[in-house]
Amino acid sequence: MDNNRVIIFDTTLRDGEQSPGASMNLEEKVKIALLLEEMGVDVIEAGFPIASTGDFEAVQAVAKVVKNSTIAGLARATKGDIERCAEAVKLAPRHRIHTFISTSPLHMKHKLQMEPERVLEKVRESVAFARNLVEDVEWSAEDGSRTEHDFLCRCVEAAIDAGARTINIPDTVGYAVPDEYAALIAMLVNRVPNMDKAILSVHCHNDLGLAVANSLAAIATGARQIECTINGLGERAGNAAMEEIVMALRTRHDLMPFTTGIKTENITRASRLVSAITGFVVQPNKAIVGKNAFAHESGIHQDGMLKCAQTYEIMTPESVGLNRSSLVMGKHSGRAAFKDKLKQMGYDLGDNAIEDAFARFKDVADRKKEVFDEDIIALVDEAVFRDNERIRFRGLEVLCGTRHNPPKAELELEIDGELKSVKSVGDGPVDAIFNAIKALCPHEARLQLYQVHAVTQGTDAQAEVTVRLEEDGKTVNGQGADTDTMVASARAYVKALNKLLTKRQKSAPDAVTP
Repeated sequence: MDNNRVIIFDTTLRDGEQSPGASMNLEEKVKIALLLEEMGVDVIEAGFPIASTGDFEAVQAVAKVVKNSTIAGLARATKGDIERCAEAVKLAPRHRIHTFISTSPLHMKHKLQMEPERVLEKVRESVAFARNLVEDVEWSAEDGSRTEHDFLCRCVEAAIDAGARTINIPDTVGYAVPDEYAALIAMLVNRVPNMDKAILSVHCHNDLGLAVANSLAAIATGARQIECTINGLGERAGNAAMEEIVMALRTRHDLMPFTTGIKTENITRASRLVSAITGFVVQPNKAIVGKNAFAHESGIHQDGMLKCAQTYEIMTPESVGLNRSSLVMGKHSGRAAFKDKLKQMGYDLGDNAIEDAFARFKDVADRKKEVFDEDIIALVDEAVFRDNERIRFRGLEVLCGTRHNPPKAELELEIDGELKSVKSVGDGPVDAIFNAIKALCPHEARLQLYQVHAVTQGTDAQAEVTVRLEEDGKTVNGQGADTDTMVASARAYVKALNKLLTKRQKSAPDAVTP
């Protein structure tokens, strides 16, 4: 391969899903995987097949439909994990087993309770076993950035001898700093005698906000695969953000002469899809994909932009798939124009989803003076992921204010195809709505977060509500959008409940992964 070509390994579907509340069902994983393939992602880590039947089936489903990207599954250094992984990924034209074991003194002593020599033996055994099942094996040294150099070199050499094509050195707890991490990669390049027979990979967590910086520093000293996620999703503070890495390499090609196969025009579309599925709102000032990333309010900045965009923009909005237009559609717009607009915005919906989205668009257009791109995104995201929901919002009436004490809510839901309604009261209108939902769908989930923000400006703006529920250690997020904040609140709670039903079916092993 081209020595300056960087392989993009996306782990949104595996490490990203390990974020509390970021559960995805099978259909949602397939949607994301197909978009990642379209973007040009080289390797898609589709899940942890041994974790549950649901995870196995999701990895298998992704393997069936993705034709160009390599599909990887994660496995601990045990035969059961590796066999399950091989079975899940085998239908993909290109497939990989990604197996790992901890190598730091801290992990070996307290997590594995193994002596270093036994860990080294497990490296040889697990990689050799995986190599007998598939041609493409990746081995990871969990907590690699805190591993003693001599022992890490021995493990890497053994893994390559056993058949690993890719060697991954994770900064599992986000502890490293760029110079230190770059030196670690350079040390492996210089000291491991068979390092030229494998590709060096990095997997950085963002606990100190250095995941992207560490990944780029590692590329400069010999790494040629970066493991990352859309929007930086991942455990704790998340992973290196794919969009930041790719655009940094593209924008600063003068200092980092490396390339990727990513079609950057799909970045915004991917960010929005992952945000809509997981319920994780992208912060406004997030690099590349935040809504303020290409916004300019300062008078000095605006003046510079009017004269020459490059004065304050180091990349164009179009390069990441953004459309500069603001006011785009109105109540007189027809179905054909709406479908064309969706296509421009990167949405490829089925007929049912288009009809649902168009009906909601016309409803919003009747109530708003101006319909912006952000409005369309919010209502489309609401429609796209409704196909397999057991609980569906149908109607709501709320009485509140000084003349209605306590506030009252009358709610109508469709549950497993049956229409049900109830009246309820609460300390406020939102409490009354949530009590009504609990009456129709009894559950013990605890409300952890209720958050409202406006999609666009103005008193007629759509409200986007995020609800987080927790039940037995399982956390899920739901989002809903509507010009009526109470309706948006009900939609968000219902979406979270649907995700909780999916989450109940999953059970994961008690294991820390790279």
